[in-house]
Parts: sequence; structure tokens; C-alpha cells
Amino acid sequence: MPVVPIEVLPLFPVLDQRLTEILRSLSPADWQRPTLARQWTVKDVAAHLLDGNLRTLSMLRDEYFGEAPEDASTYGGIVSFLNRLNADWVRAARRLSPTVLIELLAQSGAEYTAFLASLDPFAPAAFAVGWAGETESVNWFHIARDYTEKWHHQQQIHEAVGGPGLLTKELFGPFIETLMRGLPHAYREVVAPVGTVVQVRIDTSIGGVWQLVKATEMWQLQPPVAGAAPAAEVALSPEVAWQLFTKGLSPSEAKPHARLWGDQALGEAALHLLAVMA
Repeated sequence: MPVVPIEVLPLFPVLDQRLTEILRSLSPADWQRPTLARQWTVKDVAAHLLDGNLRTLSMLRDEYFGEAPEDASTYGGIVSFLNRLNADWVRAARRLSPTVLIELLAQSGAEYTAFLASLDPFAPAAFAVGWAGETESVNWFHIARDYTEKWHHQQQIHEAVGGPGLLTKELFGPFIETLMRGLPHAYREVVAPVGTVVQVRIDTSIGGVWQLVKATEMWQLQPPVAGAAPAAEVALSPEVAWQLFTKGLSPSEAKPHARLWGDQALGEAALHLLAVMA
């Protein structure tokens, strides 16, 4: 399947504006509400989004790497390092007021987007998209991955406070399209005859259909073929899909809300797609 870049750069200012709007509307109690990010409150998630801006500007724009992982050779080593960085930052940022957080998010968000726009989309990215199984990525995919990070953390805030959310065709479409690029990696250990097709459907007009086919050596995404007879199909609502694929729901928690046809084990493998570093 030809790799078609996912265009998300124009959406970063939209996300930033939506984030500023929801944060400015919060009461003091809202800032302390729990979120799907487990131990993090709304304020903690907002601080994490700020960290993403500042860390990218420092490392990639300014070429300043304050810390390096002790074990950068393994996926687990990198995840452990990132988890520690995230926890350290969120703990320290609890000293910041909501007003300061909003101001810093607005300033750094504009600089962050300007930096991303300066990158050659087809040049090698500084960091690979590990959850898609890549050891080398190009910038457009790295940027799309960053979009999914900003999208799902902001959506966690909306969920926590009853905000309008980001489940629109404009904003959710590129998010779920990027996540689906991780399907082949999620199926990497699934054994099936060559030519086997698995179909994943995200419901409603903001969703879509993706087909995965078993090639000789690996699974590959292919353009949906009308009239194809998938060996398995799994359908999810957008509300379940975004939480499942970003660790807000476990596969066992999501399964009762999924609709599966055909080979159950083959279809259930899609529920293990995880598009975050975890």
C-alpha cells in the first residue's frame, strides 16, 4: 500500500485554540478532576501538554538534550525513561497556577507549531514512531504522532470536565488515521495464511474502514476493497476507539463494546493496538 502522508500541521493551531478555550472555562474544582490518564488530574494533563511543547523546542529546535536514557537500545528502556521524565515534570508543575499554565501553553504552542512547519516532511525524524514498529521515521509521521498526543490528552480533559470534545471529522479523522498506521505492528505475531484480510471499522461519519492483509512476511494495510470477504471484522465507536488505542481502556474493558464477526481471535488482535509509548 502506498504510504500517503497525513496532513495535520494546519490543525495544531486549532487544537491550541480549543485547549485555551476549555482551560479558561474551568472552575478551581475542575482543574483537580481525575482523568483517564490514571493518576493525573486535569491540571496534570495540561502540564504534560506544556512539557511536550517545551521538550520538543529544547531538544529538536535548540538541540539541547538535558537528559538521556540509560538504556536507549530497547523499547522498554525508552518507555521507562519517558515515564520518569513525565512524572518528574508533572510533580514539579503542580507548583504552577492555572493562569501560568495557560499563558505558557499559548506561547509555547505557537512556537512549537512554527518549528514543526519548518521541517522537511520527508526528511528523517529525530525520533521514530516506536508504537508503529518503526526504527526510523520521516518527519510527517513524527508530526502526525505528535498530533495524536495532543489530541488524546486534550480529549481526556474534555471527558473529565464535560467539555464539547474533539470528536469531529476535522479533528478526529487525522487522529484515527494515524493510529491505524500501527495496525500491522499490532498484528506482527498473529499467524494467518497469506492473503487473509482483517477489517477494522470505526463507526459514524467521523470514522472509516481499514483493511489489513497478510503478505508473505508481514501484515500490511491496503486500501479497502469493495466486496472483499474479511476473515474477521471488528467495529468500534469513536468514543471507545480513542480510549482503547491510547490506554484509557484495556482490551478486556473495550471488548464488550466491540462488535466482532468471523474469526474471533483474529479480530480481537486489533483491540491490542496501542498508539502510545507504554
